[in-house]
Amino acid sequence: MGPKLTVTSPEGPETTAELADPDESRTTGFSLLPCARMMLLATTDLSSYLPILLIILMAVSFGAINVIGSLVLGPKRDGTTKAQSYESGMNPVGTARKRFNVRFYLIAMVFLVFDVEIVFLYPWATTFPNIAPMSHEGLIWLGRIFFFLLTTVVAYIYGYRKGVFRFD
Repeated sequence: MGPKLTVTSPEGPETTAELADPDESRTTGFSLLPCARMMLLATTDLSSYLPILLIILMAVSFGAINVIGSLVLGPKRDGTTKAQSYESGMNPVGTARKRFNVRFYLIAMVFLVFDVEIVFLYPWATTFPNIAPMSHEGLIWLGRIFFFLLTTVVAYIYGYRKGVFRFD
């Protein structure tokens, strides 16, 4: 039997877990055996996840209520005018099978690339201030984000040179 780690929770009893390797526990804090990890997970306060569960429940119920409500309360009349296409209050002219220039799709793809980039920047921006200033780890994080931004700028320049942003 190796050394033990005792965790005391304010809500519950003490939990004792066995450390995997005493040498590893000195260098990395502590390392638990798989069964000990499950014991510590079982003592985690799951009530902190209640707001997330409540928001998911509200979103699903809101969608279901709107769909069911429109089916029950909505009008059920059919007709030629109701089945006709609607284009901003004007009678439709021509066919809907019109071809679009490929540039419109390229612009949409470029927008998605930059939009996804912003989504990936948020976790980095919230984590980076918590890293010790002038540390080796901070330089690694900064180098990673500069590489990420550099690849995005290279993709933008490539699109610009290919004429993706020209509408003539």
